[in-house]
Amino acid sequence: MQVNVHFHCNLLGLVLHIFSVQIICVFFLSIVAAYDPLDPTGNITIKWDIMSWTPDGYVAAVTMNNFQMYRHIMSPGWTLGWTWAKKEVIWSVVGAQTTEQGDCSKFKGTIPHCCKKTPTVVDLLPGVPYNQQFTNCCKGGVVAAWGQDPSAAVSAFQVSVGQAGTSNKTVKLPKNFTLLGPGPGYTCGPAKVVPSTAFLTPDRRRKTQALMTWNVTCTYSQFLARKNPSCCVSFSSFYNDTITPCPSCACGCQNKKNCVKSDSKILSMVGVNTPRKDNAPLLQCTHHMCPIRVHWHVKLNYKDYWRVKISVTNFNYKMNYTLWTLVAQHPNLNNVTQVFSFDYKPLVPYQSINDTGMFYGMKYFNDILMEAGPLGNVQSELLLEKDKDTFTFKQGWAFPRKVYFNGDECMLPPPDTYPFLPNSAYKNLLVYPKWILTLLFVLIAIW
Repeated sequence: MQVNVHFHCNLLGLVLHIFSVQIICVFFLSIVAAYDPLDPTGNITIKWDIMSWTPDGYVAAVTMNNFQMYRHIMSPGWTLGWTWAKKEVIWSVVGAQTTEQGDCSKFKGTIPHCCKKTPTVVDLLPGVPYNQQFTNCCKGGVVAAWGQDPSAAVSAFQVSVGQAGTSNKTVKLPKNFTLLGPGPGYTCGPAKVVPSTAFLTPDRRRKTQALMTWNVTCTYSQFLARKNPSCCVSFSSFYNDTITPCPSCACGCQNKKNCVKSDSKILSMVGVNTPRKDNAPLLQCTHHMCPIRVHWHVKLNYKDYWRVKISVTNFNYKMNYTLWTLVAQHPNLNNVTQVFSFDYKPLVPYQSINDTGMFYGMKYFNDILMEAGPLGNVQSELLLEKDKDTFTFKQGWAFPRKVYFNGDECMLPPPDTYPFLPNSAYKNLLVYPKWILTLLFVLIAIW
């Protein structure tokens, strides 16, 4: 049943991808399961491997793999929670910690690390002592996107669980998994027992395996994350002086009273750029009220090529976007010749279509998008080869169909506001119904 549902959803996603429409697939197996047609297999998989039994429980390695191509977990990092099936406690954690200990008053002698029925675990910060570290831990909960850096798309910790089962038959799987990354948006399915993970020794001559393994799959939904978009797109071109701005209130104007003007004295105060614990933004006052604006400028036209300039501007005074990603969908991205000052990777979720690409900053150069201000922008240019059968500047063809920043879809301007080719008014008139043209000529004759 699951295979059929997955197949039909992928087939539907392919169709909707072609027409630049997004859908959310809802299954009865989980409360809300998100489906992204640009990344149909993207998810975060949390794997529990029981490595050894203890007198009253087990020691498990918990590994979080981010299989999303362009959506990462940024600072202040992930938060993982669950509900124990019985009366389990956490004796110790290596490479992470729980945010609360809970009531451990009934224990004498050794006190557990956490006694809560619903523990909440966070990653450790970089620089912790070596004896507190575990493989792929201690990055402050920051996890890169799989398409950007697979080696950094993993986070892990080790947990010793007590008052649990001591065999495969007596262990009860935790329930009600939750994942914040760092805010809401992820929905996790139930834990499922899977074939035990196999491990190779360093000399790769011996294979061992976990005593028991279960997986938890979490998917992302932008609708759960926030009610308004978090970015917007503006357009301009060399063939038209008109600049198409972001739509007004593209990201909601409910926080218009709390925005800051670019010349405000508040910005000179010490600590104004310090992020808050709840990640609340401090936005520059704009008509769109978005923390991020992406500008797509059609710059030059050559005989066999055309050139585009992309600018990303940060209007949030309290946020540095590290490991940022930008995804664009455009039919000519199948002929990208050169990308300047950004790294680029084509995204091909469907083998027959190559119209989507991911852009991200070069390491140690522009992989951090600074907070609002003079340094709060990054820019790049693309050189694209023309396909003479499809290339045109008419009817907004030169502008992207979809734009994502950090995995969230940005709001585009209405199509009728796109920069148009000069002297195109008469051509546009010809597409009107004949009766309108006839009526127009009659009125002119009468006049």
